[in-house]
Amino acid sequence: MTTSTPAKPLNSPARVITASLVGTTIEFYDFYVYATAAVLVFPKLFFPTGNETTALLASFGVFGAAMVARPLGAIFYGHLGDKRGRKTTLVLSLLTMGIATFLIGLLPTYHSVGLVAPVLLLILRLTQGFAIGGEWSGAALVATENAPAGKRAWYGTFPQLGAPLGFIIANGLFLIINWLLPHGTDPLLQSEAFLAWGWRIPFLFSAVMVIVGLWVRLKLVESEAFKVAESKGAIRKLPLTEAFRYHWRELILGTFFMLATYVLFYLMTSFTLTYGTKPQSATPGGLGITYTNFVLMQIFGVVFFAIFTLVSGPLADKLGRRRLLIWITSGIVLFGFSFPLFLAVRPEATMIPVTQFFLVLGFTLMGMTFGPMGALLPELFPTNVRYTGSAIAYNVSSILGAALAPIIAVALWAQAGGSTWLVGVYLAGAGVLTLISLLLSRETKDVDYSASSADETESLSVI
Repeated sequence: MTTSTPAKPLNSPARVITASLVGTTIEFYDFYVYATAAVLVFPKLFFPTGNETTALLASFGVFGAAMVARPLGAIFYGHLGDKRGRKTTLVLSLLTMGIATFLIGLLPTYHSVGLVAPVLLLILRLTQGFAIGGEWSGAALVATENAPAGKRAWYGTFPQLGAPLGFIIANGLFLIINWLLPHGTDPLLQSEAFLAWGWRIPFLFSAVMVIVGLWVRLKLVESEAFKVAESKGAIRKLPLTEAFRYHWRELILGTFFMLATYVLFYLMTSFTLTYGTKPQSATPGGLGITYTNFVLMQIFGVVFFAIFTLVSGPLADKLGRRRLLIWITSGIVLFGFSFPLFLAVRPEATMIPVTQFFLVLGFTLMGMTFGPMGALLPELFPTNVRYTGSAIAYNVSSILGAALAPIIAVALWAQAGGSTWLVGVYLAGAGVLTLISLLLSRETKDVDYSASSADETESLSVI
């Protein structure tokens, strides 16, 4: 008598985790490196307009251009991923993103080639955004389509872990470079050496992570779910048309699932850095904490982001994605109303610990809401449009949440005369919209992940 043994997985857990984690780590590393450089060096080196505010706005304008390219990348890589497979698409998106990031580190400045410099920076930034449009979904699909039964959300947290890791690596590297290159009394920690060549190091360093990522991803075997869809002849000629025709409700719901997550993410990383380091005497005024100290406080908070991203996976597998996220999103709404309580100007002895607690609490909520998305968004769609559907929902939400959040937050901060209460209301409002979308959806943790057509799987939305 013989006993059957479980089939060996096509891709080992270590390979799946590494392949999905490396790309998103580079994605977020790229974001933080550019965001930091956009404040510290690009206004001086690429946009020397003679007016600091105009130069900074031009620098952030190029930064925001990547958001426009992301949905286009989602359509392109989604089509490729649903037609040719996840492996090929992941390798292409990572290679494109890595080359663009590396080349930014080699760009000549305005002082060398004039207007050609900002034009080249814009082109490379658009290329980065285009590649990022397909990176997240591919990484999430590699993780979840290779996950053991009952552990999709747990595996789906690993691509999400790239956000906190990218933040820590990028900001830590900038702090180390500035520490090694003495800068006198410059409030932005700039030295002549840093402006001449030090700023290039973080961009060039991305090549190391890209090489590791490519080595791992080239060893991947195509997922069983995609192979089944291929063998059944379920691959569609135009996955985008299929997604919009049969899954438009899921596209809308998925976009709003991510809204509160994106707004919270950019408020905790971008707005709090601006508000926390702005002098109290400025208009509008901030907390007046030094740049170095506040970044270190953020890094400490991001450690909790990483921890609770991983914690959220097993909880989402046990409780369900919808149930867990309803509770966490409700917490985000309440957290929004607490902004003026935590971020009020007070004596330094109490301001630092209170602000640190605020950052820890916000990043904890971020981990708990971001972690389950790695499984939830792909589960909304069948295999033959899963890459396209999840990529579009994720990246359209990035425009509504990520691209607009910093602009809206700064405007509300100024409107409130330096108070953060309107910014908190903005976060709470985004949380309410996400909460509504969750209440209008059904649980996805038990869906058949090998289903490949609109007829084979029940719609997940409430009509």
